[in-house]
Amino acid sequence: MPEPSSPAGTPRHVFVYGTLRRGGTNDITRLQPAPRWVGFAQVPGVLFHLGAYPGMTLGGDQPVHGEVYAIEPALEVILDAIEGLSGDSPTDEYLKRETMVQLKGQPLPCLVYEINTRYTASARRIEHGDWLHAVGAAAP
Repeated sequence: MPEPSSPAGTPRHVFVYGTLRRGGTNDITRLQPAPRWVGFAQVPGVLFHLGAYPGMTLGGDQPVHGEVYAIEPALEVILDAIEGLSGDSPTDEYLKRETMVQLKGQPLPCLVYEINTRYTASARRIEHGDWLHAVGAAAP
């Protein structure tokens, strides 16, 4: 079940690990309303290579590397559209979750888009957990 959006006007944090990372094809810093950079972070999970983009399942044995941004509710709606969320559909490719990430050694609750496991059956695992490294993009 998708996580509810935050109350109007209340910013929340989002952990991005793939094409939404700075320098990625869907670079979150190019979106409006502009997000506010918070820092680099990790979350335990498994990162999968799905072709032009990755997917992550939570709770794996390796850290998945990403970035945290503070976002406004209007940007969350845009992120939902980019990730193809249709609401409460169990067939959506991504599921919106709230999880704790590690930012500078401290836990921080963040929104994350987790891949629906039905899409990972034949996907290659990215062992080092860093999408930008996997595709050879310059890290920010």
